[in-house]
Amino acid sequence: MKQPELFGTNGIRGVPNEDLTTDLAMGIGKAIGTFFNGGKIAIAKDTRISGDMFMLAVASAIMSTGSDVIYVGELPTPGLQYYCKSKGIPGVMITASHNPPQYNGIKAIDKDGTEIDEESEIKIEDIYNGKLFKQASWEKIGTYNYDSTAIGLYMDSIVSMVDEKAIKERRLNVVIDTGNGASYYTSPTILAKLNCHVVSLNANPDGKFSSRNSEPKPENLVDLISVMKTGKFDLGIAHDGDADRCVFIDEKGNYIDGDKSLALIVKHTIQKGDIVVTPVSSSDALENICREKGAKLISTRVGAPIVARAMIDNNASIGGEENGGIIYGKHQFCRDGAMTMALMLNLLTHENKTVSSLLEEIPDYTMAKSSVARKKSWEEIKKLLMENFSGKKMDFTDGVKIFDEDGWTLIRPSGTEKIIRIFSESPSKSLAEEYNKTYMDFLANL
Repeated sequence: MKQPELFGTNGIRGVPNEDLTTDLAMGIGKAIGTFFNGGKIAIAKDTRISGDMFMLAVASAIMSTGSDVIYVGELPTPGLQYYCKSKGIPGVMITASHNPPQYNGIKAIDKDGTEIDEESEIKIEDIYNGKLFKQASWEKIGTYNYDSTAIGLYMDSIVSMVDEKAIKERRLNVVIDTGNGASYYTSPTILAKLNCHVVSLNANPDGKFSSRNSEPKPENLVDLISVMKTGKFDLGIAHDGDADRCVFIDEKGNYIDGDKSLALIVKHTIQKGDIVVTPVSSSDALENICREKGAKLISTRVGAPIVARAMIDNNASIGGEENGGIIYGKHQFCRDGAMTMALMLNLLTHENKTVSSLLEEIPDYTMAKSSVARKKSWEEIKKLLMENFSGKKMDFTDGVKIFDEDGWTLIRPSGTEKIIRIFSESPSKSLAEEYNKTYMDFLANL
C-alpha cells in the first residue's frame, strides 16, 4: 500500500524556513481546502513562535479555495478536535506536539474530530504534488472568522465525562506542569472546575519552551518531581506542547511510565466484553489486564490516528499508546491529555488510594527506550535486522518486533524525526536494559 510522503505519524513537521516553508504551508493549505471542497474549516495553533506565520499561511490558502476559515484560538490539539466533532466541520492544527521549539507542523482533522486517515493524506498529497488546486473566483473567496467558544466547549466536555461531584468532594492536591504549551490555561482551569487544590508550573504561553523541553520525560520534569517529593500532593501532572498527552508523578515524586498509567486507567475503566486498542509498542501488562478483566485487546501499528481508526472500526471503549497518549472513546477518538488527567482524578477519587499503591496492582514489567540516528533507509535496516537476528521470532506489524527469551524489542523508524526508536520490555529491568543496549549498539554501528 502506498504510504504518505509528507504526512508522518502525526502530520507534517519540520523546521520553519528550512524544510517547512510558508510556500509548502500554503500549498498544503490549498490542497486541504480543495480536498474538503467548500464549507467551513476550523484552525488552531499551539504556543510556538512560528504558529502565527503558519496559521495565517494555511488560512489564506484555504480561503483561496472558497472555504471559510474559523480561527478558534490557541488551544490543545484535542480541543480543536472536539470543536470539529461538535460542529461537524474539518480542521487544521498548527503544532509540532512534543518536538523541540524550533519545529512546527500541520495536522489535518476530519469532520468527526479524528485525524484524517492515510488514504485522505495521500489524496491531499496528490492534490499538492499535481497542483490540482481549486481556485475560487473573487466573489466566492472564503472569509476569516474568530470563534472564542471552543475553549469553554472543550473544558466543559472533559468535566462532564467524569464524576464531577465526587471529585469535588475529594478535593485532591495537584501540581500541574503545562510546559509553556497549549494547555497553559485549559488544564489548570479544568482542575479548578473539579475543586482541586492546584499548584501550576510553567502555566504561561512561551513559544521557546524556556522553562523545560516540550516532551514530558523525567529529565524534563525536574521541577515537578522536586515539588512532588515534598509529600504534600496527591498527584503530579505534565503535558507535552499540544497537550494530547499526559504523564503523571506519584505522591512520592516517582515518574510513572506511560505504559503503566495506561494500564492503570484501562484497568479501572473497562468492563468484561470491552475492546481495548493499543500499538505493538505497548507493555504486555495491558494484555494481562485485559485477560484478567475479560476484555479483548487489539494490537495495531504505532500512531494515534491508526489506534483511533481501529477503535472506531471495533467499537472500542478505550485505547492508547505507551507515551501517555490515551484515547477515551466515550469522549472522542483522539489522544487527549486533559481527558487522561480527568480519568486519573476519577479513579483516584473512587478507589480512595494513593497512586503508588494502585500501581502495585499493575503487572510489573520494565520498558527501556532509546533512539539512534537513522543512517540508512528503513528497508536496508529492516533487511539487516532480519539477517543478523534470523534465529529469533519476529513480528512485522510495525517495524520489527524481536522476541527474546524473556522479553521483546520493537525497532521502528520515527514518523516525525530522522531517528530509529527502540523499545525493549521484560519483567527484569536488567534484561530490558540489556536488550535495548544490544539493538541500540547494532543500529549505531551500521
